[in-house]
Amino acid sequence: MKRYFSLLLCSAAFTACAQQKVPTAEVQIKQALLAAPADKRAGATVYGYDANKEVVVLRKGTNELICLADNPFEAGFSAACYHRDLEPFMQRGRALRKEGKQGREIFDLREQEVKAGKLVMPKQPTTLFVYTAKDEDVEGGGGVKNGYLRYVVYVPYATAESTGLPLKPEGPAMPWIMDPGTHGAHIMISPPKQ
Repeated sequence: MKRYFSLLLCSAAFTACAQQKVPTAEVQIKQALLAAPADKRAGATVYGYDANKEVVVLRKGTNELICLADNPFEAGFSAACYHRDLEPFMQRGRALRKEGKQGREIFDLREQEVKAGKLVMPKQPTTLFVYTAKDEDVEGGGGVKNGYLRYVVYVPYATAESTGLPLKPEGPAMPWIMDPGTHGAHIMISPPKQ
């Protein structure tokens, strides 16, 4: 009985900690929109997290942009916004991570699914914006200092030859192509960090 009571207390304490760790919807929305271009913020759909680590809709939008708040259960700060046509790709990645898959395994599974027609990638180039910071730079109330914004343009199956882009950056903010010839081919644009 004593052991059962201890487990019950530990479970309750964990749930309370998890609930305390998740920022309010207002804060999550504010932080998620840091990744969005200014003219897209007011109309963006925003996803965030609940105490059960589930992705939930915090705000329904009116434009083509979807923003995802920082995952409070992971180290570091990372908010992202992307074109709604990338949602099947992004959602599948979240589902695979929830299953415990990581990195290359997720990439390879999505590649197989795209080739099999089970996962559809956008036909036109689509953009992803990623805003990152260190945990210590996240302020109360939704502020983030010393954040870094980088840009990604997905162009499935594009290559260095089809785009004229190099396979690695050769100068500050120079665009380059990553994962060429795959479903996840994308143009990387990483401004210099200040």
